[in-house]
Amino acid sequence: MEEKFRLAVGVMGNAASMLLYAAPMLTFSRVIRKKSTEGFSCVPYILALFNCSLYTWYGLPVVSYKWENFPVVTINGLGILLEISFILIYFYFASADGKATVIELQKKVAMLTIPVILVSCLIAILSAFVFHDHRHRKALVGSVGLVASVAMYGSPLVAVSPNLVGSPLGVLQLVLYCIYRKRRTMEQPQKWDLENDCNKPMQHMKVTDENEDKPIQYLKANEEKEDDKAKQPMQPVVTNDAMNGKK
Repeated sequence: MEEKFRLAVGVMGNAASMLLYAAPMLTFSRVIRKKSTEGFSCVPYILALFNCSLYTWYGLPVVSYKWENFPVVTINGLGILLEISFILIYFYFASADGKATVIELQKKVAMLTIPVILVSCLIAILSAFVFHDHRHRKALVGSVGLVASVAMYGSPLVAVSPNLVGSPLGVLQLVLYCIYRKRRTMEQPQKWDLENDCNKPMQHMKVTDENEDKPIQYLKANEEKEDDKAKQPMQPVVTNDAMNGKK
């Protein structure tokens, strides 16, 4: 019964690990289609390779007792193949971004991958030739594997490190916006009233100026009428006395 339960848990763990290791397939299918890595980091896949290498060695009969951890070997062996494929695709389609050229990115991938392979080989050699029992071999490989697992699950933080700094600043900006937006809404009617009060004397002055111009225009119109009358020819006025004299 215990062996069946252990097998069932191992199968479910393998299925979950399979989904984890195969998840980047969607990302790399887009990389192949666009022929560009689009500036994302290769560190998570290199650390995943390190993790899979250690746990594959952990499950082999050299470290474990016979094949007691055979499911660990199968899923992590498949993980090694997948992660190597992802790293090679990244290396081949590495594209320049604003910070590094293609050659610099490829050098970075090589400089990170080679030490991972060397450390994995070193752990395998130490566990095989320095320790002579399974308990100490498990302790060594399992401890290093635990560190590798933590690094692998924390590796996506490499891509979101700017966001970790920018998120608090963004929250602060939103808080300040909400605070000063309310104050601005309360101050706007007062400002509008002041502007209206300031505009009233100006409107009064304009009306007064227009009224002051009206008498001047009236005087000009009267002067023009008088000038027209002066320019008209004088007509003789015949009185009744003059008419009687003629008669």
